[in-house]
Amino acid sequence: MMEIRRMEFDDIGQVAAIERENSLTPWNETGLFTYLIRDDTLFLVACGKDDSEILGYAGLLMVPYEADITNITVRKECRNLGVGTALLEELFKEAAENGVTDIHLEVRESSAAARHLYKKLGFTENGIRKDYYTEPPEDAVTMTRRTADLKKNAVKDG
Repeated sequence: MMEIRRMEFDDIGQVAAIERENSLTPWNETGLFTYLIRDDTLFLVACGKDDSEILGYAGLLMVPYEADITNITVRKECRNLGVGTALLEELFKEAAENGVTDIHLEVRESSAAARHLYKKLGFTENGIRKDYYTEPPEDAVTMTRRTADLKKNAVKDG
């Protein structure tokens, strides 16, 4: 069983460890703390059944009607278990509840698995950012997902 909940200050150490494990340019504890205290962000964690181990996390920076996914990272041993999908689906739900209609992200051009997941969840590729990543150098594919339809369906179904 997995639970998705809002990230708390006590989670920062585990999330930073997941960042170091997975990212070529990981966010540190200070960077995570700085985003977590902002009013315009939403950070979620996926926890195991006892809520003590964080399996992954996702972050969203929101401005009126739009949002950018800052990060989504899952522990290596927890990949392909639905953790990333569950995190993104909850981000979509909460973003729509906050009036967000479009969610944007950048993904490494070489990251076929991530691009496949994002497409499966309704993102469309809409551009390239040349030399967006520096370590190692690589272009980013920009992608967008409209949440307005999700919100309408939730109201209709509810």
